[in-house]
Amino acid sequence: MAVNIDTVYQRVLAIANKEQRGYITPQEFNLLANQAQMNIFEQYFYDWNQFEKGETGNDSTYSDMLDLINEKIDIFEKFRVSCLYTTNANQAGIWELPDHYRMGEIYSLCNGQYVEIEKIDQNQLHHIQNSPLTAPTIDRPVYVRTSNILRIGSTTDLLTGIPLERTIQVFPTITTGVVCNYIDHPSKVSWGYTIVNEKALYNADRTTHFELHPSDEKNLVIKILELAGILIKDPGLYQLAGTEEAQYLQQEKQ
Repeated sequence: MAVNIDTVYQRVLAIANKEQRGYITPQEFNLLANQAQMNIFEQYFYDWNQFEKGETGNDSTYSDMLDLINEKIDIFEKFRVSCLYTTNANQAGIWELPDHYRMGEIYSLCNGQYVEIEKIDQNQLHHIQNSPLTAPTIDRPVYVRTSNILRIGSTTDLLTGIPLERTIQVFPTITTGVVCNYIDHPSKVSWGYTIVNEKALYNADRTTHFELHPSDEKNLVIKILELAGILIKDPGLYQLAGTEEAQYLQQEKQ
């Protein structure tokens, strides 16, 4: 399930040329396409929150729209992906999370079954560890997102280059079987091409398509036109995209 990037590029060029707004090069298009994809992707979560709160009205399309947003987000959901255990001379239980947009539940394998690792704040750790009632156990583990070792910057070479937000510390120390659920971010897209007679010709082998839901194809065209209008400082192109967007939103409500 994807949106063909060549289809989007040709539609963007067709509209821009029709309005005599100039040529958008492949390099410019790829830059704009990635920004547009990320903007639309992040809008999914804003829209989801609005629908979940019931702030979009009580019309009969409420349920269908919420289902569609969930369907769009589902494309990027990953389940029980292995995390990487990283040994460290100063502290144990350090795990590297996969690159992600939003982290979900984290689990450890205990006696053949996955148990959820509870997330706690760093300032809670001391009290939880020292209470007989709440002390972490193998079948009731906890984790902190920012470990002490990373806070003081005393990482070993094995941890160098790992972003802070992708490192957790698990208690008690667990060295195998940690997995996580998360929402991935869209892969970087690229309209691939080959230069022939000084012209860029589409090359499918060098292309990476959009990962967004097929229903967002027209929205991608609109967002790219908007960004192109800003890039080349053409208010007319930006206004044209705004008109297209208004029509698109009206169709969405029907």
